[in-house]
Amino acid sequence: MSEAGTVAYGTARGRGLLAAVVLGGAIAFLDSTVVNVALPSIGADLDASFAQLQWVVTGYTLTLAAFILIGGSLGDRVGRRRVYVWGIAGFAVTSLLCALAPTADVLVAARLLQGVAGALLTPGSLAVIQASFRPADRGRAIGTWAGIGAIAPALGPPLGGFLAEIDWRLVFLINLPVAALALVLTARYVPESKDPDAARGLDWPGAVLGVLALGALTVALVGGGGGEGGDVLAGLVPAAAVLAVVTGAGFVWWQRRASDPMVPPSLWANRTFTIANLLTLAVYAALSGLFFFLVLQLQTSLGYRPVVAGLAALPASVLLLLFSSRAGDLATRTGPRFLLLTGPLVAAAGVALLAFVSPGDSYLLHVLPGVLLFGAGLSLLVAPLTTTVLAAAPDRLTGTASGVNNAVSRAGGLLAVAALPTLAGLGAQDYADPVALTEGYRLSMLVCAGLLVAGGLSALALPRRLADCAPPAERTSAEPAGA
Repeated sequence: MSEAGTVAYGTARGRGLLAAVVLGGAIAFLDSTVVNVALPSIGADLDASFAQLQWVVTGYTLTLAAFILIGGSLGDRVGRRRVYVWGIAGFAVTSLLCALAPTADVLVAARLLQGVAGALLTPGSLAVIQASFRPADRGRAIGTWAGIGAIAPALGPPLGGFLAEIDWRLVFLINLPVAALALVLTARYVPESKDPDAARGLDWPGAVLGVLALGALTVALVGGGGGEGGDVLAGLVPAAAVLAVVTGAGFVWWQRRASDPMVPPSLWANRTFTIANLLTLAVYAALSGLFFFLVLQLQTSLGYRPVVAGLAALPASVLLLLFSSRAGDLATRTGPRFLLLTGPLVAAAGVALLAFVSPGDSYLLHVLPGVLLFGAGLSLLVAPLTTTVLAAAPDRLTGTASGVNNAVSRAGGLLAVAALPTLAGLGAQDYADPVALTEGYRLSMLVCAGLLVAGGLSALALPRRLADCAPPAERTSAEPAGA
């Protein structure tokens, strides 16, 4: 078995390792969108209420967001491969529970458990890449992971529609063979790694406060946004917001005084880590806002069928799949700053073009150019951004850093979906009115473009070379091969 940190990208072991983490990450990414299309079939078969169907989606989001910091920290403490395996196995078991659910309430409970498994799986896949590949190959490996991760959610709506027409339970059963293959590949190709200096036990006060803070924040944002689960959670928003603030402050206070904190404050002492996470917040808020509003605009104002509207942005994901690994490799060799400045600005130009999509416009002339420009910008920035975040953390804390970055990206997405409709002045009935929706859509998209510009400009404060992103004690080992 190869030692951690020595696996080369182009070797058989490197390809096997990458396939293991890509497959595991793909089922978590795919499940975030594939279930939505199956909701009508689920409702008809299980005689589910609208509120129960909302919880089928929101329950997964809630526990995934709430436990993702624990997933990242646990990998550093007990072994990143071990926790990743737990996540894959748990995801397979809970997928089977979802498929066998006899009632809507049982399905919701299984989805809540599936989110916990996803919280072990998602940061674990990135932590395994960072800890296993040679420093010179990490950017390229992360780029490949990001590219496939972008395709998986895009394929969710058509795949979910196809499977739901046969039997909605196949939407969950399809995870089982993929998870089994990921487990076999992980056992064969993924080396174990962990923080040798970590405490044996988990920081339980920090874990509880972190779960409460992230869970309450998710409830507040989803309830305030009026999306899936929003109607159910709307009455809990004030209490959830207060709880999020109180427990979030308590989490920060405890991390500063705990002897073995779950998220060491020293992570944030590295300016690069902080700036890269702020850039993540802006980029993923814009990304979520774009996809949320573009799909609505295409359906309500341009008359697209739901599945066709879901596929409209697929060219952006294809560009990310094709070029993300090259961008990650380029960031490793030449430094991330130029890419993290240029990528958001190119993506912002694409969003600005899409902001003016109106009733009667054609896809080829008015939608596709903006989608392609946005996809080009994403291809430049996604892998270098993740590479920079992980490079800015000590190698022993890659799982924790990945968990933090995942939590930040999901918070950005939830915040955008929650805040943008209100900011744009869209009422509950405006989503079905092409005139009202187009006006709110345009303002929301321009805000998303502004977020991308602000994020890109923040990259000017990042180091020019990737080696300079690392903590001072690890900068020598961060140099790419041949530097």
